[in-house]
Amino acid sequence: MPNLEELSLDIINEYRTTLIDGTQINSEILVLMPRLYKFTFYINTETEPNNLAHHLSSDDIKQTWIKLGYQQVCCILNYFTERVTCHAFSLPPMFDHMEYIGNTLPSIVFSSVRHLAVHDIVPFQHEFFMRIARFFPLIKQLRVINFEPQTLNEFNSQNDQLYSIAEYPYLISLTLSNAHIDYVEQFLNETKTRLPRLTKLHVDYNQLTIVTENFTRDITRINCTKVKELDVEESLVNSTEFYAYFPLLL
Repeated sequence: MPNLEELSLDIINEYRTTLIDGTQINSEILVLMPRLYKFTFYINTETEPNNLAHHLSSDDIKQTWIKLGYQQVCCILNYFTERVTCHAFSLPPMFDHMEYIGNTLPSIVFSSVRHLAVHDIVPFQHEFFMRIARFFPLIKQLRVINFEPQTLNEFNSQNDQLYSIAEYPYLISLTLSNAHIDYVEQFLNETKTRLPRLTKLHVDYNQLTIVTENFTRDITRINCTKVKELDVEESLVNSTEFYAYFPLLL
């Protein structure tokens, strides 16, 4: 493709033995396009920690792009117990999805992202979800994967009012099935999060009953009232309280 002048690259590649960086993209793709003048990209790759010769940083990956002349680049590198994920993308972000970012979140507005998954082995605190609401203002689908509890006593009935409320005005789908019960509380408690358009909820049924106090707790009621699809992977208990909580499931 020697005559190509514009290229938009979107790569999600798991189970690699290396992370894709600017050097590899240049040697395998860009050198074949001498007339290329516009290049936007989002590259999400994953490998095992023992595949890396040394501990890489986000700046290490970023520098491979800067050396090619791409100054407007961001890199997010997350280390987990059994894997390393790398997000490298041109600025401003132009992609509509982003998967498995952790607590390390740059102060960049991702106005094009509609589908987001967050995952970490370090607890997500309320401030993290405030940042998500701020930097991903138009997300429609959110998946939370984190089995670690939030800081004890971060919220209680006495200090709820001290925290700003995370607002997700366009969020319609929320998946919490692989998350600690604290995140069910985080999202359904209206003093912490507002979900005015939530219509699809995927959650553990036992956690749901605990957080809602068997569908009687008023503070978690509002974020549930517009749900039309409730995926709990278990048989629902057909109680009056349940259907009062989820009236659109009738």
